[in-house]
This record gives sequence, structure tokens and C-alpha cells, in this order.
Amino acid sequence: MTRFLKRIGIDNYMLMLLGTVMLGLLLPAQGVAAEALSHVTYWAVALLFFLYGAKLDPSSVKAGMLNWRLQGLTFIATYVMFPLVGLLMAAVFGDLLGPQVTMGLLFLSVLPSTVQSSIAFVSMAGGNVPAAICAASLSNLIGVVLTPTLVALVLHAGDGGVSLDAVLRIGTQILLPFIAGQVLRPWVGGFVKSRKTLTLIVDRGAILLIVYSAFSAGTVSGLWASIPPAALVALVAVMLVFLAVVFGLMVGAGRLFRMPMQDRAVLFFCGSTKSLASGLPIAAALFPPETVGATVLPVLVYHMSQLLICAMIAQHSARRNQQQALVA
Repeated sequence: MTRFLKRIGIDNYMLMLLGTVMLGLLLPAQGVAAEALSHVTYWAVALLFFLYGAKLDPSSVKAGMLNWRLQGLTFIATYVMFPLVGLLMAAVFGDLLGPQVTMGLLFLSVLPSTVQSSIAFVSMAGGNVPAAICAASLSNLIGVVLTPTLVALVLHAGDGGVSLDAVLRIGTQILLPFIAGQVLRPWVGGFVKSRKTLTLIVDRGAILLIVYSAFSAGTVSGLWASIPPAALVALVAVMLVFLAVVFGLMVGAGRLFRMPMQDRAVLFFCGSTKSLASGLPIAAALFPPETVGATVLPVLVYHMSQLLICAMIAQHSARRNQQQALVA
């Protein structure tokens, strides 16, 4: 079973993520435990973005920026095309999904690209890895500021969604630690890069804490009882349609602009993926605890779907490249 799951792209971390969701549904944190969990999660997220800042190498950003067409198309795909597709999907499927889940769909559409997974997929597919590092890093760097702004615009948060306190929380919990990591990078950057296991534990541990906290709050508030099983099935179907539309647009853009195959891989994987690591902390800071579980549900479904399908596509590209190399 383990070999089969790895073959189709489901690794131990995805299983842990699914297990954490189930734990939040069956054994939610309540009372003092929930309060303690909130504090631990807050500082775990702050540490996570501090490490992001400490790891980001300005020289890689400078080198990748030279490929301005690729970087521009990836940025447009992430922060222009995706929100427009998200608005279209919300208009078409909003009644089917319900207001809270539809808000999560819109929130998903304004998130930055993934970092680790998109770069790994580009590398596996034989793409332009330095450009992928630049595109993914810039997407997340810009997203720290741009995503909350787009949330306010796309979700009309001024009418009761995102408060000034939430914006200040973004600054103190996410932006300030990130800046601190960049400032201290000359002194701590080497240590952080040499401790990949430590940073991986913080990265994935923070996500698991946020997932458990979000789903626990949803269970305690009775949120899940208000979402019928049919709506969850519909959400999975809608997210697969969302992925198919975005994949098609990325492939079409690569052909339209006659990009080399290595750059097409960057546009495809960096332009079509959305970051769970950035999305969950931002959601936890922006939305009330009682509703954040439903808000991040589309992010979780999309994230798991993109990992599974992108892993299959990247593996197929790798096999194709090997066959072409043998023929040549």
C-alpha cells in the first residue's frame, strides 16, 4: 500500500495532513487547550516566515529577474489570471458551494505560488530551475503584502470581512518576521540553510498546527454540521475543474509566447500552484476562528489535488525527457 501511494504521488506528509484534518474533526482542541494551541501556532507561523526571510537569496532573485518575460507571465498568472478565474468559478458554482466555501475559493485565487513543491516539479520535469527559484520566491515575497490587499478587493472585505486588527496581525506575525529574517540573513542564513531538517520540521509543523487549529475551531463552532456532504463532494469536483482550467491556460500561454520547454515548465508549475504554507497563516490572521476552517477548505483540497496531479505530470515529463535523450 505504501509503495502504491508513493507511486501515485501521495507521500507521508499528505497522509499526516489528512490525519490532522480527521483529528480536528474527531478530537478538537477546546477551552484552555485551544487557547494554548492558538499561542503555539502564532509563534510557529512567525518562526516560519522568519526562516523564509533568512533563506531567500537576493542573488538568485537578481539572476532570475533577467528572464523578464517568464517572470512577468508567472506574476500575471498568479495575481491577475487566477483571481479572474476565481471570480468566474465563484459566479458559476457559488450557489452550489455556499457562501463560506465560495469565500475560500476566492481566497485561494489570490494566494502566492508554492515554493518547495513547484521548484521540485520543475526540476523533475527538466525545467529552468534557477528561474523557478526566482519566480516562486518573488511570488511569496510579493504575496506577503499583495495577497491581503487582493483579499480586501476580491472579497469586498471592507463590508465586514477583514478588519484593521487583522491587517496589523499580518504585519506583526508574517511581514515583520520575514523582514527580520532578511536583515539577519548575513549572520543566520548559512545556519538556516545547513539545517534543512530543522526548517522542514518548522515548515510542515506550522502547517499541521494551523490545520488542526482551524478544523478544531470549525468543529467546536458546529460549522461542519452546516456543510452537507454533497457540498464537500461538489467542492472536490469544482477544484478539479479549477485545476483543469488553470493547467489549460498555462499550456496555452507557453505555446502562444513560443517559450522554450524549460521555461514552459516554470510557467506551468509556478503559475498553476497555490501555497498552503502561505495561505493558511494569512487565513488564520485575516478570518475569524469560527469560519477559518471553511475558508481554508478549498485551499486544502486544491493543494492536495495539485500535488498529486503535478507529481504525475512531472514524472511523465521526466520519462519523456529520458526517452528523447536515448533517441538523440
